[in-house]
Amino acid sequence: MSDEKCGSCSGGSCPSEGQGGAPGGESMEQVYEQIAIEKQLSRIKNKIIVFSGKGGVGKSTVSVNLAMALSLMGKKVGLLDVDFHGPSIPKMLNLEGERLKNDDHAIYPAEISELFKVMSIGFLLKDESDAVIWRGPLKMGAIRQFIRDVAWGDLDYLIIDSPPGTGDEPLSVAQVINKMTGAVIVTTPQEVSLSDVRKSISFCRKLNMPVIGVVENMSGLVCPHCGDTIDLFKTGGGEKMSDEMGVPFLGAIPLDPKMVEAGDDGKPFVYHFSKTATAQAIEKIVEPIVDFCEKESASEPVEDSKQEPARKDDGSMKFAVPVAQGKLCMHFGHAEKFAIIDVENNEIKGMEYMTPPAHEPGVLPKWLGEMGVDAIIAGGMGSRAQEVFAEYNVKVVTGAQGVEPDEAVRQYLAGTLQRGDNICDH
Repeated sequence: MSDEKCGSCSGGSCPSEGQGGAPGGESMEQVYEQIAIEKQLSRIKNKIIVFSGKGGVGKSTVSVNLAMALSLMGKKVGLLDVDFHGPSIPKMLNLEGERLKNDDHAIYPAEISELFKVMSIGFLLKDESDAVIWRGPLKMGAIRQFIRDVAWGDLDYLIIDSPPGTGDEPLSVAQVINKMTGAVIVTTPQEVSLSDVRKSISFCRKLNMPVIGVVENMSGLVCPHCGDTIDLFKTGGGEKMSDEMGVPFLGAIPLDPKMVEAGDDGKPFVYHFSKTATAQAIEKIVEPIVDFCEKESASEPVEDSKQEPARKDDGSMKFAVPVAQGKLCMHFGHAEKFAIIDVENNEIKGMEYMTPPAHEPGVLPKWLGEMGVDAIIAGGMGSRAQEVFAEYNVKVVTGAQGVEPDEAVRQYLAGTLQRGDNICDH
């Protein structure tokens, strides 16, 4: 292999660089792992972390009921518990003693329903009283594995329940999932909690993670006898703090004794006690979260690889297809030749094979751009390479399979081109 970067793999790293290594000292195994993680994450629309700078504010309760409420709306939901030292999700969902299935390809999460999947370190402990004594690197490794190897499938939402504080777990989540949809921050009304929660908002801002909003939990106590609300821990502190910090306030959840019983009995409160004021308060909090995620999704730019190549004024187009052994080469930087195909009125009028120049970062986009190529059809290509092609007004179509080059263009023009994942074939 050449020691030079091909410049085509996502994030500027490429398994072909160096003697079995990768940029930044990464090993081949790390590069493959990152590709697998990105492939998994591409199937999850929204990734939301629930956390707080303060312990004991009810993050797991909020996480469980948020996930359940979303699934009741018909959303496909995954709940990932990264509180390794105190995993409470299995108990709160009546999954204690659950043992996960796995094979050579994946770990299969526990399922509450067809729409609700769950993963927790608690499922992997021999005894629920076993202590997990881990430092940062082990936690990071576990989080990567929970995303890479768990068969989450296609999800609308992945809710991540994090332990208190701004340490290893939320930081690792933010690093592994570098495009978080946002954070839901949980507090209680009293100042001792609010002070720590302010640090959580600062944490998000330093990591450029959007704050979806703040939830004030235990906001008053619903009397089990008369139904009135008692200001047990005061109320209104979360909303006031949100205004001061310039972040949305999602709502307040009153404390209901039935919620405590539901958590101990493994019954998601918002499902089993849906008629209560507390359950209805949770449902109201879910609404702005869904609105936020839908707006974020609608504002995401369309990738160049999915845009229609621009036609010239006379209706003609010029395609480039990387070729190896007579068929489309999955990795454009390893092509033996390029098939340059001229199209007029959706019909192929000519094709010639051209030998590319020595491959260095940025060379192929410049070469094809100066030839007047309008679009390149390839298997895998990283985001940086796509950006360079865009500078030369060359549209990129990725995920194509290994067919003959003229057939790839015919299928593309007919709208029948089979496209898989944008993954290099190293």
